[in-house]
Amino acid sequence: MLHYIIQVVAFQLFFLIIYDLFLKKETFFNWNRAYLLITAIMPLILPFIKVPSFKNILSQDYIINLPEIFIGSASQHPVNPIPLEGIILKQQSFWSWELLFYLGTGIATCIFIFKLIKLLKLLFKNPKCKYGNVFIVSVLKSDMAFSFFNYIFLGALLNKTNRDTVLKHEMVHVKQKHTLDLLFFELLRIAFWFNPLTYIYQNRIMSLHEYIADAQVVKNQNKNQYYQNLLSQVFDTKNISFINPFFKQSLIKKRIIMLQKSKSKQVKLFKYALLIPMLIAMLVYTSCMETNPATTIGNTSNEEIQQKTPLITKVKALKHQIEIQGDVNEAEERGLKLLLDAVKGEGFNQALVKDIQDYTTKGSQTDLTKKIAEVFKQIQVQGDINENEDLEIKKLLVFTSDNGFEDPFFADIIKHLDVPFGIIDQVPVFPGCEDLTVEEQKKCMSKNIAMHINKNFNTKLADSLNLKGKQRINVIFKISVDGDVVGVRSRSEHPELEKEAIRVVKTLPRFKPGEHKGKQVNVPYSLPIIFQGSDVQNKKEDTVLLNEVPLNKDVAIAHLDEVPNFESCDNALSNEEKKACLDKGITTHVSKHFNTKLAHKLGLNGKQRIHVIFKIDEHGRVIDIRSRAAHPELEAEAIRVVKLLPKMIPGKVDGKQVVVPYSLPIIFQV
Repeated sequence: MLHYIIQVVAFQLFFLIIYDLFLKKETFFNWNRAYLLITAIMPLILPFIKVPSFKNILSQDYIINLPEIFIGSASQHPVNPIPLEGIILKQQSFWSWELLFYLGTGIATCIFIFKLIKLLKLLFKNPKCKYGNVFIVSVLKSDMAFSFFNYIFLGALLNKTNRDTVLKHEMVHVKQKHTLDLLFFELLRIAFWFNPLTYIYQNRIMSLHEYIADAQVVKNQNKNQYYQNLLSQVFDTKNISFINPFFKQSLIKKRIIMLQKSKSKQVKLFKYALLIPMLIAMLVYTSCMETNPATTIGNTSNEEIQQKTPLITKVKALKHQIEIQGDVNEAEERGLKLLLDAVKGEGFNQALVKDIQDYTTKGSQTDLTKKIAEVFKQIQVQGDINENEDLEIKKLLVFTSDNGFEDPFFADIIKHLDVPFGIIDQVPVFPGCEDLTVEEQKKCMSKNIAMHINKNFNTKLADSLNLKGKQRINVIFKISVDGDVVGVRSRSEHPELEKEAIRVVKTLPRFKPGEHKGKQVNVPYSLPIIFQGSDVQNKKEDTVLLNEVPLNKDVAIAHLDEVPNFESCDNALSNEEKKACLDKGITTHVSKHFNTKLAHKLGLNGKQRIHVIFKIDEHGRVIDIRSRAAHPELEAEAIRVVKLLPKMIPGKVDGKQVVVPYSLPIIFQV
């Protein structure tokens, strides 16, 4: 909430600066009116607008990764921490910033109602007469003049000349519905009573209303006479809120100055184009402001800084490019094979050196081959690689190499390797959850970690640190090859909360470690904890904040009660068995229907990777199929084959059918 308010105030401030510097002195009064209304509303909605093209992030936790189909061999998978459900820790207290907000809103509402009642009294206590579509209220013993909706209030003490001029002026306010503008800002003042910019906006729009009305009246009246009418009433004014007063002392001078100004040239309308880059900048900010907690946690240690050599930086860039692509073509795969041979030192002869030199000097290159070439060039510049650089290269190649986990060359780095949840054979298991299915083990683990945090977290920190509201703590840790919780890091607004989160997570019991290819491996986790300060009321303590599942939208596998499956699969099977049945069925289907003669027709050799994504909708139909490959005809063939999949039994959450996204890598071996 606080972040939203800061964004609203910041956006309004930028818009007002543009108005005061470039637009305020122009005579495009109606354009300025539109600008003020639009830029007062836009900051309220901009924080909720997310433009996907500005933040092109696809959550890997939201896609079920099917095993690769072999017409071939293994592929690279990005390492992503497994997100656990958020945890909320709360304390009770009477006073809060939220209470202050509602108190201020209540007072502002009372003031608005008081002013409205005061206006209604004027309306009902004074005589009225109809004049066309408006009502003229003659205010007894007064010389005030203002309008409110279709009512024009004119003091009985106004002389006839002034009365006629004022009537024409107020008719403009009525016809252009200026009261709606003022009421909008009055309501905005109630909701944002603490924001001074709201009052500035209202002041600017009131001035504009007067400029607009003045400009309309002087078209049919002598300007000098109109000036005299304004000046004659300077020392006899009335001020009523959220109405359009004719005689307002603070505005008289400004109105006369604006009447004397020459009409602005049409070319100056281009000033309003300044709104476009400002909008784009704000949309970029609101679209990119959310970051993945797991990527922003903790401080970088000295050891990590020392390890960021030029070669390690280039290896990580290479790894990142593979993760972006999801697949590699024949030339890219050849480059990775050369890198493996070079690091292994097997057959390191003149022929290998020549192959590497030819590869790095090749003219036509993809982004990935360029990054592979940069790694080769950096190794050549250095002449040697240190232990940390060797470790980083091996961490990359173990996933891109055939049978990497069985290769003795990588044996020394398995214990240092973080294996992504998407490909791990057996996830770590919380003590006591061993005899459950894989899906039940995940739920059991999340539940027990939440209970452990709630039980052991020192909630008295809120009082000692004088914390109010929600305090978010992001924690990352690993479950090591021995089942221990290691590498615990945290990030929060307060150092004491970081220390407490680390202390509590370190007291987690020893897990049964994760396994991949028969070897125990490290598995990274991310854990968001929401520590509730003392200002939240009427909520149960020690409550786990569970993720809401949006029905009729794409639903992640972790939220599914029943995964999609073929009608031929036994409905009595567990979710894990249903998933295995679906995997097997899709593999058989693709292998059977894929046109393998396509390779000869296109003159292809070696492995051809095709990456397909699709959804199984709430009716069990395969929809939104997209593919990516080195050749357009391979993409078209993959889409054709996936479209032939039969209608399935849809996934369910709480008994309701939902849409489930899938990712399917196909390796086409020629």
